[in-house]
Amino acid sequence: MAKSSSEPRGRVKKWLVRGLKTGLVGAVSAIIAVVVAVVIAYQSLPDYESLKSSPNGQMIRVHAADGSVIVSLGPSFGRWLSYDQIPTVMVDAMVSTEDKRYYLHPGVDPIGMARAAWVALERRGSGRRWQGASTITQQVTRNIFLNNSYSWGRKVREMVLALALERKFSKRQILELYLNKVYFGGGAYGIDAASRKFFGHPATSLDLPEAAIIAGLVKAPSSYSPTADADAAIGRAGVVLELMEENGKISASERASAHLGDVKMAPEPPQNSVRYFTDWALPQLDTLVDEPNEPLEVYTTIDLGMQKAATAAVQANVSNGMQGALVSLDRDGAVRAMVGGLDYVTSNYNRATTATRQPGSAWKIFVYMAALEAGYTPDTGVTDSAVDINGWKPRNSNGRYSGDIDIRTAFAYSVNTVAAKLGVEVGFPTIADMARRFGITTPINTHPSMVLGTSDVRLIDMTRAFASIARKGVAVTPYGITKVTTAEGRVLYEHQDDTSRVLVAPWVAAGMTDLMQTAVSTGTGKAAQIGRPVAGKTGTTNSGKDGWFLGFSSGITTGVWVGRDDARPVPALYGGRAPARAFADYMKVAVANRPVEQFETQVTLPEWQLEPDEEAYYGQPDGGPDGGMMVDENGLPIDRGQRQEGEGDQQQPDDSEQAAPNPADRPQPPRLDQQWIDNVLGRNRQQQQPQH
Repeated sequence: MAKSSSEPRGRVKKWLVRGLKTGLVGAVSAIIAVVVAVVIAYQSLPDYESLKSSPNGQMIRVHAADGSVIVSLGPSFGRWLSYDQIPTVMVDAMVSTEDKRYYLHPGVDPIGMARAAWVALERRGSGRRWQGASTITQQVTRNIFLNNSYSWGRKVREMVLALALERKFSKRQILELYLNKVYFGGGAYGIDAASRKFFGHPATSLDLPEAAIIAGLVKAPSSYSPTADADAAIGRAGVVLELMEENGKISASERASAHLGDVKMAPEPPQNSVRYFTDWALPQLDTLVDEPNEPLEVYTTIDLGMQKAATAAVQANVSNGMQGALVSLDRDGAVRAMVGGLDYVTSNYNRATTATRQPGSAWKIFVYMAALEAGYTPDTGVTDSAVDINGWKPRNSNGRYSGDIDIRTAFAYSVNTVAAKLGVEVGFPTIADMARRFGITTPINTHPSMVLGTSDVRLIDMTRAFASIARKGVAVTPYGITKVTTAEGRVLYEHQDDTSRVLVAPWVAAGMTDLMQTAVSTGTGKAAQIGRPVAGKTGTTNSGKDGWFLGFSSGITTGVWVGRDDARPVPALYGGRAPARAFADYMKVAVANRPVEQFETQVTLPEWQLEPDEEAYYGQPDGGPDGGMMVDENGLPIDRGQRQEGEGDQQQPDDSEQAAPNPADRPQPPRLDQQWIDNVLGRNRQQQQPQH
C-alpha cells in the first residue's frame, strides 16, 4: 500500500519539475527575445538631434499684410530648452507627477506595471479605464514613434523602444526630450510653448506654482487647461504639489507658500472678426501647396487697421436683432477686410462668403451693363412709364412715373420700370450671362423680375463684380493668401496677378462707373459720400429684408449687407441708409492714406457707335445716285442700269431718267451742334417736363 500511495506523489513531482523547466525555458526564451528586440530597436534608433527635430504635427502661422502674426493654428512650439536651462522645480514637478521612480527603472517600471495589472483585475468588467503604468521614457517613445491607441501590440513595442532608448541616451537627455515635446493642451507642445501660452513668459522663469500647473496638464490637457477651466487647473496643481512633498522634492512650508490662486494667466487673444477671414482663406492652402508636415508661414492680404475699421463700421450701423457683413477688395482682388457678422464668438457663420441673399437693385449693374454693351449710353433717352410684361407690372418705390428721362437718371434713382424695359430690350438671358461673366456663382433665374435682383447672391461675389468694373472691365478674383513659406523661408507659393481676362470693353465699364458715380452724387446712395469720388449702388429687397451698398473709391471696392439671419422684414431698412453709412464710415478710414482718384468716365466709343460724317444723317444711301453698290434682299449686287425683276410690268414716267439735280440746289443740312443733338434726343422736352 505504501508503494501505491507514493506513485501519485511521484507523478505530481514529475509534472511540477517538468512545468518548472518549461516555464524556465519559456522565461529564458522571452528574455532572449526581449534582448534581441531591444538590440534591434537600439540599432534602429536615430541620433539625438534627429529626435529633437521630429515633428509633432503641422503648425500654421498666419500673418497680416504688415507681417504680424494674427493667429497660430495647429501645434505651437516654443524655444527648445536644454536640460540645464529647465528650472529644477519644473523637472521635479514632472517626475513626481508622471514617474516618481524615473531615476530607478531601466525604462519600464515593473512595480508600476504590477500595480496597473492589479487595478485592471479589480476593474474588470466595470467599463472603467485601466490605470496607466507608462514611464516618462515610454511616453517619449509613444509621442515620437507610436500613437495613443490602446492595444497589447502597441504596448509591447512601446516597452521595447523604451528599454532601447534608455540604453542609448541618458536620463537627462530623455527628460529634455520629454519636457520639450510633451503636449500640454491648447496646441502647445513643450514647456516653453505652454509657459508662453498660459503665463506669457518663457519657461526659463517658471516658479513653483506655475510649474505645478503645467505638470498637472499632462494627464488631461483639455480638462485641466487654465484657459478652459481655471478652477480645475488649480485643483490639479494642488495634487501635483502634494506629490512633490511626498517625494521629498519640496518641504511642507514650500508647499504652503505656493499660492496657486495668485498665478496670473496670460489673457487669451480675442476671437475677433479676423477669424472670419482666416476661416475663408486657410482652406485654400490645400489647393495652393502640397506640404503636409513642415510648419507653414502663411502671409495674407488682411490689413488689420482696415479690418478694425470695418468691424466698427458694421457694429455701429447694425441695430439689435440684425446682422451685417462687409467685404473690401483692393484693385487686384486682395481682401483687405472681411466681416462675416457682428461677433465671431457668438456666431462664426460667415455672411460675407457663405450666406446667399437677394441683392435688390444692386443687381441692376448687370442690367445696365448689358444695355451699355448693346449700344446705350448714359445720355440715352428712356421713358419712365407703366410697364406690363406678361402680367408682371413692376412699380417704382415712390409709386410715380417721371416720363422722359435718360439712362443716367434712371440708374441714379433706381427706376424699376426702366430696368424692366431694358431687360426686355437686351434679353433676360443676356443679363444673366453678364452676371455670370462678372463672377456670380449662385443660380440665376431669367424671369422678367430678375432685373430687380430676385436671384440670391453672395456678398463677396457682388463685391467682386463691382471691383471688376472699377478695374475698367478686367476680371478681379478675390484672394487672401499672398505667399506661403516653410519655417526656414523656402517659398512654396506666391500669388500672381492675372490681368488677361477682359469682361467688357473699357467704354462699357466707364459708362457704368458714370452711372454709379451719379447714384452716389445725387441719387439713392448719397449717404455713401466720403469727400472724394465714389461710385456705387444701393440695393433694397421687398419688405426691407435685405439692405445693400456696394461701391468703390481710390482703388478700394467695398460691399456691405445688412439684414436678419431669419430673413424677417426690418422696418426702414434701405440700402441708402445703414449699409451706405457703414460703407462711408469704413471707407473714410480705408482710403485716408491713398491719393484721390478721379474716375475715367469719358472714353472714346467704338467705331460702330460713331457716325463718320454728316452724310450718315442727311446724305444719300450708299446705293443712291451718287455712287456705291446696291444689293437686293439676298445681298446680291444690283446693276443700276437694269431694272429688278418684276419692275418691267410697271409703267415708268417719262422723266424717270432725268439728270441728277445740281448739288448746289440741295438744301443744306443743319449744323451738327449741341443744340441739334439736344433736339434729336428730346432733352429740351425733358427739361420742360414738370418735376415729380
